[in-house]
Amino acid sequence: MPRSKPLPTLILLLLSAVSHFAFALPSFEGLSERDFEDYIASRQTADTQVADPPPPPGPLAFSGSKLVYDPAHPWIAPQAGDIRGPCPALNTLANHGYLPRDGIATPTQLINGVQEGLNLENAVAIFVTYAAMLVDGNLLTNKISIGRKSPKTGPDPPLPATAGGLSTPGLGPEGDASLTRGDAALGDNDSFDQILFDQFIDFSNRHGGGYYNLTVAAELRWARIQQSIATNPTFSFVAPRYFTAYAESALIINAFVDGRNTSRHLSIADATSFIKSNQFPQGFFRAPQPIGNDGAAQIFGAHQIPPGSNTNGVNTYTPDPNSANLAQFCLMYEHFVERSVKRLYPNPTAIQGWLYGGAALRAALMRVRIDALRGIYV
Repeated sequence: MPRSKPLPTLILLLLSAVSHFAFALPSFEGLSERDFEDYIASRQTADTQVADPPPPPGPLAFSGSKLVYDPAHPWIAPQAGDIRGPCPALNTLANHGYLPRDGIATPTQLINGVQEGLNLENAVAIFVTYAAMLVDGNLLTNKISIGRKSPKTGPDPPLPATAGGLSTPGLGPEGDASLTRGDAALGDNDSFDQILFDQFIDFSNRHGGGYYNLTVAAELRWARIQQSIATNPTFSFVAPRYFTAYAESALIINAFVDGRNTSRHLSIADATSFIKSNQFPQGFFRAPQPIGNDGAAQIFGAHQIPPGSNTNGVNTYTPDPNSANLAQFCLMYEHFVERSVKRLYPNPTAIQGWLYGGAALRAALMRVRIDALRGIYV
């Protein structure tokens, strides 16, 4: 297999036949980032608009429980052309206007939306948002689709980046063995799956007395892993999906249980409202304090399985010793950059010296964005 060409070379070949990019290219050798950004601003046209991302929002001024299904945030069903995706929480926030109702958002809008609507902890919101943005968003326009790829996010960044939206499997938070969506290799990983939701209800009845709780979450998570092993010949359960699968199982409790309910058990009625209808239950209060991944470790501990994948068809699950496990968050971060980000931006000059957390991911996003811009303008 021939060696991959550097990203700028590939883009120059791609754009050589595109007339509106045919301008004299100055030398960028030794140019500072600020000078380069100034040059980019001077070269923008109507179809190559580049947005400068602001710093992330800080924590909420008031982080307690409050009514979130209020007159300012009515539920409105998606209209023609609006995008919804595999995450019921984000779909619900969009249907209530905590996120743009068309399903296209900036990182700032996402961070504000999940904090205001669900009381997601600020550092978690920043980390998850910038991780998703790096692999699923459009770094040129600073927009991301909460579902499938959309032209509403603007002109694509240079190949092999795709700006494919949050429905893209295997790069960011979404992946196989979802509780309410099918595996991508088996068809539709984007849309609500009634059969899987019937299973969600069945497990809640059998293991939770009619409620979804941590016991149900552990049993259902394990069942979905086993089902994917048995039915998906390309099933993959390595980092980062290995982390997000347990986190999303816990998030259903942390985010969807009314903040006044101290039992932390989710009723079937409220689960149906969120997961099937993408609607806050009437009179819903968000969590009483900022939420994170509480409960994910307990869900994992009930039925432990190492990261791995089906290597030769169904029922060939093989542990992957190179994937980070739940005790290796720093390694997960490194693998995320090396395996996911660099698949899309093969030559990032920036993501070196591992720092961990949302601030580091935002710095990585900004630096990869510089490289993407260089791919277009250099």
